[in-house]
Amino acid sequence: MHAILKGKNSGLYKQEIDFAQRLIQTPSNSLNETYIADCIEQEMQRIGYDQVTRDDYGNVIGILFGQESAPTVLLNSHMDTVNPSREENWKTPPYDGKLENGYLHGEGAADCKGGLAAQVYTGALLQRSLLPLRGNLVVAATVAEENGASIGIRGLLEHTLPALRLMPTYAILGEPTGMGLYYGHDGWIEVDIAVEGTATELLKDATRSITDSYQTGNNQSSWTEIREIEPIQSSGAGHSCQTLHMAQRVTEGKSAVAVLDEIDQHVQLAVNRLPGIHTAVAVHEEQQNLQSGRTVTVRRVSNAWTTDPFNRLIERARQALAAANCEVRTGKWELGRLGMGTAGAVLVNEYGIPTIGYGPGDENQAHALDERVSCSDIRETVYGTASIVHALIGIPVCGWTTDEI
Repeated sequence: MHAILKGKNSGLYKQEIDFAQRLIQTPSNSLNETYIADCIEQEMQRIGYDQVTRDDYGNVIGILFGQESAPTVLLNSHMDTVNPSREENWKTPPYDGKLENGYLHGEGAADCKGGLAAQVYTGALLQRSLLPLRGNLVVAATVAEENGASIGIRGLLEHTLPALRLMPTYAILGEPTGMGLYYGHDGWIEVDIAVEGTATELLKDATRSITDSYQTGNNQSSWTEIREIEPIQSSGAGHSCQTLHMAQRVTEGKSAVAVLDEIDQHVQLAVNRLPGIHTAVAVHEEQQNLQSGRTVTVRRVSNAWTTDPFNRLIERARQALAAANCEVRTGKWELGRLGMGTAGAVLVNEYGIPTIGYGPGDENQAHALDERVSCSDIRETVYGTASIVHALIGIPVCGWTTDEI
């Protein structure tokens, strides 16, 4: 089986890299994914997925139906990117998709258009290898992930897949893992701290006290940022109000609700000696308009998540990669910046779907200047992902005849 997969994948290599390059060359900053969705939809149709659809959120979904209604494996990568940082400092323009020395360069190369291309072509490889599936394969390119809200994956799980009578048994994310099997990461929360009082000077003192309290060494270790302090505004009846926007890491073993309570207590302690000062702490909410025209309310919070390392998904993935003679390495995303994350928080915490990450590229390349991804890693990811998928929902090859294939 693995010889078949490897041989067919070699024949697909040029198409895989060409598709990844076209994805990079198509700007798709978050909430503006229409053109890249067109590109993905057309490629899935050309490859020959059994069904290709685009939902009301703007997600693109390709399906290979198995012989039975379950299990179902979801391959998910987001198609949106952040806006290029310091674009004038890039060695080559971020949307050129330059191919040089075995690497594709450009915005989203590692996070995660290389992984997206690999997942789309996983379906192509399984088809061309004539390996029948017992269960279903769903490949979903989702919108609005880089804005930190996971709007696309929520819409997919809440509305689109149930309407198709499909629900994932397992999920694999195409986020950059250097082709390691990753099974979780910390979360984060963004909060609004409203400070109200009658005396402007006391209000300024309160704001300063809160800010200073979050600049001590103890709080730096908990990944806390005061991101914005709004100007003082009148709140009526002689009162004035000032709002601070803050973000904090949510570590494994803690819920976002618990962290919100800790922030509230911390803020109250910081201002308790100032008379007439009142504070309120709440999760930051905002309205976002998707490219599809849908408007959604977003709460800026993501809990830490983890899949049990002894879950069948991880055990089968390890076995499949070992049998395919691929590197087997497990770990977790480190996420070097507050606000970064994956759809795993929604899949695991809200829907109970065992989830791993397996993608090309280094997570440190995410949102980085001169972002890049290795072409050979894209090819290896297609092969490795197909091996994992077949181990989960494929029909065993032992004793097959050509009629059964």
